[in-house]
Amino acid sequence: MQDKHPQCAECPYDWSERFCRKENGKAPENCPSLRHRDLVKKAVEEIQSPEVFEFARQASIQEAEGYGNREKGYSMVRPIKPRIVEVIEFANKMKYKRIGLVFCVGLRREAAVVHEILKNQGFEVISVVCKVGRVSKEVLQITKEQQIVSNSFESMCNPVLQALVVNHHQSDFNVLLGLCVGHDSLFFKYAEAPCTVLAVKDRLMGHNPLAAIYQYESYYRYLKNPLEPKG
Repeated sequence: MQDKHPQCAECPYDWSERFCRKENGKAPENCPSLRHRDLVKKAVEEIQSPEVFEFARQASIQEAEGYGNREKGYSMVRPIKPRIVEVIEFANKMKYKRIGLVFCVGLRREAAVVHEILKNQGFEVISVVCKVGRVSKEVLQITKEQQIVSNSFESMCNPVLQALVVNHHQSDFNVLLGLCVGHDSLFFKYAEAPCTVLAVKDRLMGHNPLAAIYQYESYYRYLKNPLEPKG
């Protein structure tokens, strides 16, 4: 029988009744919490390994500390910290000293502020811009017409070099700020230290990609149809 892959985002049951939250809860036949008990066991073993345990433990503590009114019950909890504060607190929990700040040149002003904030908190900051290396986009074998500006030299975004630089300078923890889709993936692939994302890039939405999701039933209803035929 063909293995049915998980589709948690389409789970038909209310969150309060789902198996992943409630003992003896409800679950569809493709629920990974039920169908992959072997992987559940493996994940717990990985989490309990010396290399991962403290990181996972502190991340869970940080999650809870992001809410106030916890003593009043689930319906009363409220968020109390912006993500930048949580990044700082988590790095302190893990006793990290050297932070890699990896950013897009389009967010250079924001990066300067983040760099200052991290320095103010006592961290040593290694900040590396996406255009580091000044490598021509010709390396990628793209045409001038495929550049942002077709009639001039254009440095490629270089997430692999960004990763190699922070690796060389032995960052303890890397913070990403506004890397392009795909470029962030390459950075994750080559970075040696753990990573987190402070903000993702969305050129149109002021780096808030969920704005389009919130307007799915109105201005972005065209996303209900394929953007282009599949090849």
